Amino acid sequence: MNFRKRIHPESITLQLAPMIDVILFLLTFFLLTWNLARYEADLEVKIPKAQNAKDPQRLPGEVIINIRKEGVVTLNRREVPLTELKEILKEISKQYPDQAVIIRADEGTEYRFLIGVLDICSGENLWNVAFATNKNEQK
Repeated sequence: MNFRKRIHPESITLQLAPMIDVILFLLTFFLLTWNLARYEADLEVKIPKAQNAKDPQRLPGEVIINIRKEGVVTLNRREVPLTELKEILKEISKQYPDQAVIIRADEGTEYRFLIGVLDICSGENLWNVAFATNKNEQK
């Protein structure tokens, strides 16, 4: 006697609702991280506050140089020695003479590290230099 039922297994179907949820979650995640990475903000750099600071007018293709407290210079999220920074800025100034450069120095950075980067910028004929600051919140 055959006691087994002849159950036909259901065919595997693609569930669209969970897949759309995952895709929307990933899209949200990438949009949020892209917005932070777009400005090349080094999270270890705590920039100083200024009372008359203005919201930045971001220009396409601007060069953002981060200087950490201990004097480490980062460009494009990569630590760069000053000799390499000089070569990079030399190539940039050849191609784009009016290139905008934004320096994000930590509030505890020694003045000599900042002057070293400024000296490289002026040596490579880049004069469109700005300093990043945060707006001073007054209550």
